[in-house]
Amino acid sequence: MTPGPGAVEDVIDAQLAAQAGRDPAVFSAVYDRHFRDIYRYIAGRLDVQAADDLAAETFLIALRKREKFDPKRGGLRPWLFGIATNLVARHRSKEARHYRALARVGAEPDADSHESRVVSAVSAQRLQPQLAKALMKLTRGERDVVLLMALGQLSHEEIAQSLGISYGTVGSRLSRARKKLRTELKDIEP
Repeated sequence: MTPGPGAVEDVIDAQLAAQAGRDPAVFSAVYDRHFRDIYRYIAGRLDVQAADDLAAETFLIALRKREKFDPKRGGLRPWLFGIATNLVARHRSKEARHYRALARVGAEPDADSHESRVVSAVSAQRLQPQLAKALMKLTRGERDVVLLMALGQLSHEEIAQSLGISYGTVGSRLSRARKKLRTELKDIEP
């Protein structure tokens, strides 16, 4: 049986991580392979300027801690998303204030912002204040799971690895989040 594309990527990531532990120059391949996904995830959670800074910081932390990466505990990609999620959490008060302000005044971000493009893809522009309000009703853990899935396009298993929680916890948080979001957005026409 031939391994699937995900399995091949995991092997390549494990090899890169092992080599990067011994040779920091190899880490540029890790950066080239994953920076774009990490950047998009952070930009979707915060804003483009924060994404520039936090994506770079994600890889600086990963470079410094590369010898601590253990492929037995999970893949390189979820490990990087876990670092990014922790950095976003440090900025979560800013994120929470931002969503509260959007929900309160119904202001729309700049049309050229990444956040605007993400929200537009998920829902019509007019739903943005309601979506922001609904996201604020989620716990931090629920919001992390939803946004890792929606913006990072991680699987349940990768989310579990990223956040250091069980696969079942991912499922239960996602289920609770979906129920809350449905309740909050039920009166809105598609």
